[in-house]
Amino acid sequence: MKKGTVYLVGAGPGDYRLITLKGFQCIKSADVIVHDRLADPRLLSFARPDVELIYVGKEANRHTMRQEAINQLLVDRAKEQKSVLRLKGGDPYVFGRGGEEALYCTENGIPFEEVPGITSAIAVAAYAGIPVTHRGIASSFSVITGHEDPAKTETSIRWNSLATGTDTLIFLMGMENIQYITRQLVANGRPNTTPVAVVRWGTKPEQDVLVGTLATIDQLVQEQNFQPPAIIIVGEVVKLRDRLRWFDNRPLFGKRIVVTRARAQTSDLIELLEAYGAECLQCPTIRIEALDNYQVLDHAISELDTYQWIIFTSVNGVDHFYKRLAKAGKDSRALGKVKIAAIGGPTALKLMKQGIRADFVPEEFRAEGLLAGFQDDLTGVRVLIPRAEEAREILPGELRKRGADVNVAPAYRTVITAEETDILEAALQKGQVNVITFTSSSTVTNFLEMLGGKDIARLLEGVLIAAIGPITADTAREAGLRVDVVAREYTIKGLTEAIVEGIGKG
Repeated sequence: MKKGTVYLVGAGPGDYRLITLKGFQCIKSADVIVHDRLADPRLLSFARPDVELIYVGKEANRHTMRQEAINQLLVDRAKEQKSVLRLKGGDPYVFGRGGEEALYCTENGIPFEEVPGITSAIAVAAYAGIPVTHRGIASSFSVITGHEDPAKTETSIRWNSLATGTDTLIFLMGMENIQYITRQLVANGRPNTTPVAVVRWGTKPEQDVLVGTLATIDQLVQEQNFQPPAIIIVGEVVKLRDRLRWFDNRPLFGKRIVVTRARAQTSDLIELLEAYGAECLQCPTIRIEALDNYQVLDHAISELDTYQWIIFTSVNGVDHFYKRLAKAGKDSRALGKVKIAAIGGPTALKLMKQGIRADFVPEEFRAEGLLAGFQDDLTGVRVLIPRAEEAREILPGELRKRGADVNVAPAYRTVITAEETDILEAALQKGQVNVITFTSSSTVTNFLEMLGGKDIARLLEGVLIAAIGPITADTAREAGLRVDVVAREYTIKGLTEAIVEGIGKG
């Protein structure tokens, strides 16, 4: 991004993954980001650590900052030779006042670029299972503001032409005026039996859809207290929703799931859960850290040729082992003829990325499964286990009983983190959590420490507890937690599938 330039970027309709590639690149390199409430906060997590974030959110009848002040803010920051990103929900030029901001920039000699976003007019309808056009039903659509400039003395919407001149009508920001809108359409020739859908928080996990007709929708909105932000879709295409809905009938739709895994490792679990429709609340209970002293591991690396086996018990173990290997000026070739064992598919895959195919990956992804694959007499066999500073002693203990010379080399440590404790507690207090996931014993113990002194039983009442495997489940039970779901396959995929099954039974 060029310094002294304003970038008007459309964040899309709500689902943060619908931002364009160019918009994403702008977020990553901006000096200043000026954002509103309709841009998903997760987009901001991709910004630089030193970015200046300025919230100027607008809601119906409540503005954090007036438009004139926003215009001036963009210009002022750009004059400081900063790259300024104006992040707006939807598309900046579709009722987003992006044109006003762009004109103000040009009037003040500030260069700008407009990065289009996916407008909610089309995307929200699609996520509700409503195509805005469909062969034989609708060959045209119009996008109309439902909230005209309050300073205008009369409407600029030509209702007599609009009501019957376009097949599908999409009103943005029209919830406060829905009664007026429906009456105008009927008064100007649209049958009062015309289907209408109101879609709230479209494309997001909390999406809600209300379907009626021009005659009934206003009353339905009042009865169900349907609040903005929402769009209004009018037309025969609304009838297709029953057959084409795909987003809000997924098995975990509307479920809020707490992910307690370390933040750096949450992406794969969150992606899978979101693919099934869940809303994920990141509350990492652990953080993976490097050690202060790597003497044991570094010494082991210096004499790798003396080992017959290296056992990797986790992805983290692989990561930190290879960092120390690189620090020693070595790579995978240093492993020579050493045989490699890996607990878990992800661990084996991580090794593959380093050019190493594990000689042994047990079918059961835990220490007990690995032990079953080793011979009973290991006399004279030297084994290296790079792992967490604190971990279960079953594996090294059993190997030693069989005669092996085992070197447990700490490669990293897990520490408790309480970054989101307040958010987690508030969500539990309000009954807004459906599932809590635990992916290791340390996530369980640290979770309980985070909520130390609280009435855990009351907070978790009605919340499904899901564990990645029997060891994690045993840790939870020993701590007094009720475990509802245990993955049969001890992987992130297995955990996700177990949650889907558990929710279905519930």
